[in-house]
Amino acid sequence: MAEEAKTQRDESLLYHPEHGCAALPEAERRAMEGYCEDYKRYLDAARTEREAVSEAIRLAEAKGFVPLTADTAFAPGSKVYWSNRGKALLLAVVGAEPLSAGAVVAAAHVDSPRLDLKQLPVYEDSELCYFKTHYYGGIKKYQWLTIPLALHGVVVRRDGAVVEVCIGEDPADPQFVITDLLPHLGADQMKKTLSEAIPGEGLNLLIGSVPDAAEGTDRVKYAVLKLLHEKYGVTEEDFLSAELCAVPALPTRDQGLDRSLIGGYGHDDRVCAYAELRAILELEKPRRTAVCILADKEETGSDGVTGMQSQAFEHFMDRLCRSQGVELDECFAASFCLSADVCNAFDPNFPEVSEKRNNARLNYGVGICKYTGARGKSGTNDASAETVGYLRKVFAENGVAWQMAELGKVDQGGGGTVAKYMANRNIETIDAGVPVLSMHAPYETVAKFDCYMTYKAVKALYLD
Repeated sequence: MAEEAKTQRDESLLYHPEHGCAALPEAERRAMEGYCEDYKRYLDAARTEREAVSEAIRLAEAKGFVPLTADTAFAPGSKVYWSNRGKALLLAVVGAEPLSAGAVVAAAHVDSPRLDLKQLPVYEDSELCYFKTHYYGGIKKYQWLTIPLALHGVVVRRDGAVVEVCIGEDPADPQFVITDLLPHLGADQMKKTLSEAIPGEGLNLLIGSVPDAAEGTDRVKYAVLKLLHEKYGVTEEDFLSAELCAVPALPTRDQGLDRSLIGGYGHDDRVCAYAELRAILELEKPRRTAVCILADKEETGSDGVTGMQSQAFEHFMDRLCRSQGVELDECFAASFCLSADVCNAFDPNFPEVSEKRNNARLNYGVGICKYTGARGKSGTNDASAETVGYLRKVFAENGVAWQMAELGKVDQGGGGTVAKYMANRNIETIDAGVPVLSMHAPYETVAKFDCYMTYKAVKALYLD
């Protein structure tokens, strides 16, 4: 009896995600490296949302973008931007089709977890001077101890003058630190949980230790205030109208012997913000109007005048729509938004919190999050199957490496983005972004390949 022929498997029936770097052409590898070098420079220049916006405007104006004014005339290819109080930014390139056909929007945020100074922050204790802080966004407090910190922000003096402050970035500058207890005396501290060991009121920056020669109380505090007055012309009262924050004074660097990774502060979410900024700066005359949003306040719920829940986006888009006689709600209903925010990368050191089959991994491309939210998908946009299918088609046509992503196991935790606020405006929205290790830590890690593919993803959507 003749031996039966063996049946061959049809591998196209199976889904096989692949490491992106393995088959990356040399020309594209060079493009990736160049892009990432530019990104690293941006990240070092953008330690706060104010600095991120300022640097973005500088780059945009170099590419022909002009401020949006009441007299701005629009034509296909027009490039405009609008700064929302210097802390958020909207940019647009007018498309060949009218806004009745909708816009392609990419929305990221440029605020990151940090330590804000309180309004009366300066105090002395045992002849040491400190700044009191209030942490901003979700942090693990213990991670902020004993690392070099820099001071960034603005002080508005009583006379109305705005003074910009940056101390700790220049190699010649002093830096700041939050001290920790030595292990020899830390037995009681180490019995506590990680969240309890360092109370929020214990995150105090050490800023001075030498008393002033003049007689009086709090001589170290007085000496520090004298130094600040000599350099910036500010008094202690001026802290009442200041926005100052402590951020890690750690330069962005390549990580790994193969230099495949980037370590830095603020990847969440400036790595996605730079991807969409870079993509829109390279546009000339897209088919549909392209819009880039660099939003503030995402880490604290997107509230406030510079957050994504404000009417700032409507104000910007209404100005564009009125120039074409298009109703804003008509534009929104036909628009598409990529909520460009990071996702967590699978970490083999902590496998218990992730469902490995559905978690993003480093070097597999931009991560698409159909839903975010927490247990039971609470507080999520949850994009439709049609929207995911649209991304698959566009990315396949443009050589974009991508993967599906999920923020941890179902009952483990969760998180949110600006996606639901865009979807609430009747704009079809989905989350996608760069996978990150050590998210919300003072020093986060991303893969160069994923950074580059996120930029390619945004640009492909702008050009679709």
